[in-house]
Amino acid sequence: MDTRHRIIDEALTLFSEKGYANVFVADIAERVGIKAPSLYKHFKNKQAIFDAIIEEMNRRFLEEAGALRINGSDAVADAEIYKHISEEQLIILGKNLFLYFLHDDYTRRFRKMLTIEQFHDKELAAAYMKQYVDDPLSYQGMLLGLMVSSGVLQTENVEIMTLHFYAPIYMLLTICDREPKREAKALKTLEAHIRQFNRLYARDEKTIKTAKKKPRRNV
Repeated sequence: MDTRHRIIDEALTLFSEKGYANVFVADIAERVGIKAPSLYKHFKNKQAIFDAIIEEMNRRFLEEAGALRINGSDAVADAEIYKHISEEQLIILGKNLFLYFLHDDYTRRFRKMLTIEQFHDKELAAAYMKQYVDDPLSYQGMLLGLMVSSGVLQTENVEIMTLHFYAPIYMLLTICDREPKREAKALKTLEAHIRQFNRLYARDEKTIKTAKKKPRRNV
């Protein structure tokens, strides 16, 4: 790991242990094993390090999404993919994504930091809302809306449908963060949630089979 990435990694660890406000650039430099002036060659201030942490976390997620054969950021591309997979495939994908967010050490440390610091810093509260509320709801709302327009799902209110899908998943994640022993039960609940969501919003195998016969665009 090069010096820049060591700075990002050690800063994230310190932020998650002591809180963002209680960590100074000198603390990060000491943890990395360099002097503060050397750190400033890579980042102009602590905020720049924080921004780099977010960029790195998003890069890791997109890498994981690619490994799971979805885009992860382009709702239009992912809507085409989701239209062609069965409920069983959707459950496997949902569990894999859930386990990634739960166990990826980098993502877990970041979530811990923001969960704690949102009550002490307005900017970090805004970052929390963006990362775990606004961005996921925006992406999933667009994705589900596209699936409604294509006839795979049905609803009169995409916004409420999006909340129905996302809110239980994030709740299960927070439960497992606090009580890891409940992971197995959470995975069973997640599967039941996906199956019930499909029943509520009329995702059916006939629609998927029809969609499979249509040519897919490259994603």
